[in-house]
Amino acid sequence: MANLTPLMDNEVLKAFGSYTTIILAKMMFMSTATAFFRLTKKVFANPEDAASFGKGENAKKYLRSDESVERVRRAHLNDLENIVPFLGIGLLYSLSGPDLSTALLHFRIFVGARIYHTMAYLLPLPQPNRGLAFFVGFGVTLSMAYSLLRNKLYL
Repeated sequence: MANLTPLMDNEVLKAFGSYTTIILAKMMFMSTATAFFRLTKKVFANPEDAASFGKGENAKKYLRSDESVERVRRAHLNDLENIVPFLGIGLLYSLSGPDLSTALLHFRIFVGARIYHTMAYLLPLPQPNRGLAFFVGFGVTLSMAYSLLRNKLYL
């Protein structure tokens, strides 16, 4: 069996785990926010969900869309598109032996950008707030990928 002690002592990996936990908890919050908005607005995408509020033709009026529900859904989908690449690239980056302060800067900026992106989406804040937050987070992931490709991976 492999010795995992060096991994457990890796400060960058611990930092990555901490910031990953924060960003995944935020993403989980978006799922519950979507459900909250669907229930309070009585807006459902599936007939079986609408059936809780009416039967037959009466239930069909709950099968609709609502701008506030769609806004939360779009914010959540944007999280999925950006957090998943961060998780994979960030893990590889963490294992590649980067400087702790540089890694912390990457992780903190990404998490901050994603939280700000969500706030800009849900409030909503005028553009370019959301766009800038997106590109800052995207840039952090690209920066880690570039560091991996340039310094650690074999092409």
